[in-house]
Amino acid sequence: MTGAGPNLLVLQHIACEPPGAYEDELRDRGGRLQRVMVDQGEQLPDWRAFDGIIAMGGPMGAYEDDRLPWLKAEKRLISDAVSTGAPFWGVCLGSQLLAASLGAHVAPGPSPEVGVLPVSRTTEGAADPVFEVMPDKFDALQWHSDTFELPEGAVQLARSDAYEQQAFVFERAYGVQFHIEVGTTLATEWGEVPAYADSLTALMGERALPRLLDQIGTHEDEMAGLARRLFAAWLERIVGGPGHSAPPAPGQRHSPTPAPNPTAASTSSALL
Repeated sequence: MTGAGPNLLVLQHIACEPPGAYEDELRDRGGRLQRVMVDQGEQLPDWRAFDGIIAMGGPMGAYEDDRLPWLKAEKRLISDAVSTGAPFWGVCLGSQLLAASLGAHVAPGPSPEVGVLPVSRTTEGAADPVFEVMPDKFDALQWHSDTFELPEGAVQLARSDAYEQQAFVFERAYGVQFHIEVGTTLATEWGEVPAYADSLTALMGERALPRLLDQIGTHEDEMAGLARRLFAAWLERIVGGPGHSAPPAPGQRHSPTPAPNPTAASTSSALL
């Protein structure tokens, strides 16, 4: 651990998809981040210089290596880091990249999942040192149509009615398909990206964005609180930090953490 708080590498795939509420929690704890716009060709740094890695969402598919050659280098970085036990937090595309880096199959699913929809924590999730802080059922923003198989050796943490794989952990690496870090401000920015706007209209019909923003606004405070609580548990129990216990061994249970006070891209089936 360096400095007053953790120093994290953020792998970002479009300008309007930063870590959101996760970043808010990190900065409130004195943490720092280095943001790399992978889709813009920015060079990947040495991941060993950081206390952990965050990989965010994007409109591309984790399997589009031929169209987007930089995906190969990013997946190689993730594989190398995770194989040595580096803390990792992947969101939406980030979770799919993690699954692919662990050898699991990633592909378009049977139908899109879009809207603020219920997610269920698994029994294994309730026993996980990070996901134990989450309720058994919670609402989350979904905006995707790709999915992944559970990687070998990973533990499933959450599911939804439409998609079996919503969250998993492999050693110190976590992947979450859903979004709870996003509020109406970020979602409005997503709607200003032509690729996202066109995809949303195709999936939900005319005036889809205002209706989706209404859904997000209704649940925004609840989702942000859950995001910060969940990420705080990952920072404390997996990344570690001054005054915190060492990262737990896989399967080791901790007592719950109280909740803190709270450019355009090409279209593919991955969506966000």
